[in-house]
Amino acid sequence: MEETINFGYIPEKYSKPETSRIAIIPVAYDGTSTWIKGAARGPEAIIDASANLELYDIETDSQVYLLGIFTENAIEAQTSVVRIIEAVSEAVGYHLLNNRFPVVIGGEHSVSVGAVKACSARHEELTVLQLDAHTDLRDEYQGSKYNHACVMARVKEFCPFVQVGIRSMDFSEKDSLDRNNVFFAEDIYDKRDWIEKVINRLSENVYVTIDLDVFDPSMMPSVGTPEPGGLFWYDVLLLLKALCVKKNVVGFDVVELCPNTGNKAADFLAAKLIYKFLSYKFGG
Repeated sequence: MEETINFGYIPEKYSKPETSRIAIIPVAYDGTSTWIKGAARGPEAIIDASANLELYDIETDSQVYLLGIFTENAIEAQTSVVRIIEAVSEAVGYHLLNNRFPVVIGGEHSVSVGAVKACSARHEELTVLQLDAHTDLRDEYQGSKYNHACVMARVKEFCPFVQVGIRSMDFSEKDSLDRNNVFFAEDIYDKRDWIEKVINRLSENVYVTIDLDVFDPSMMPSVGTPEPGGLFWYDVLLLLKALCVKKNVVGFDVVELCPNTGNKAADFLAAKLIYKFLSYKFGG
């Protein structure tokens, strides 16, 4: 991004860092992406699309932007993915220290490791809730332990996690899989009882990482590794709403948007998802 534009294009009065309750942290990085490149352009596309959000949320009867949403300068590509992860950790840690709720916008999924690292240092008994098509449990991929396919293997070094929407994995990941904490897409399809089961697997403090490929590609085609058979809009919203009622969400990220100039709807979905999640967290 050449210049910082406020998420939601909200008035300056509600986007100052000193008075904002929420911090948006864009991370323009896709250095370890292995199929469709373009996630580095995701944060800019999401923020551009957010200009078209209605800032009143009907369901929660709230205007969460009134709490203040500060948009940080984008974290740009570093010399290595490790440097990116550290930069994200520092940024999230800084905002946590200043009592701001962190929202990381990727970029590829590897950026989530830095956010989890910072949140786990700040909050005891943290669990990560992963919404994703892929398990991301490879210990190493293409010569890197910090590849986007290794995210949850690295998260496991900080705290436990629960996986939702999974429908693709490599055979090598089976031994690392905790089947008691995995909700495969095919098992939760067209059901609702799974949401309470997910909530019951989580600790009081929860960080949420949302890889946009958790959604079915019919509604979210603009991702780096699309997989058929995904979740739909209200499946995800029902889970996030229940989560905010029952648990303390300490931060979240939305990653892996690969913007397509021919389909702005996917960009807007990501922006709407962020604002909706914030409305559940603070306006419900």
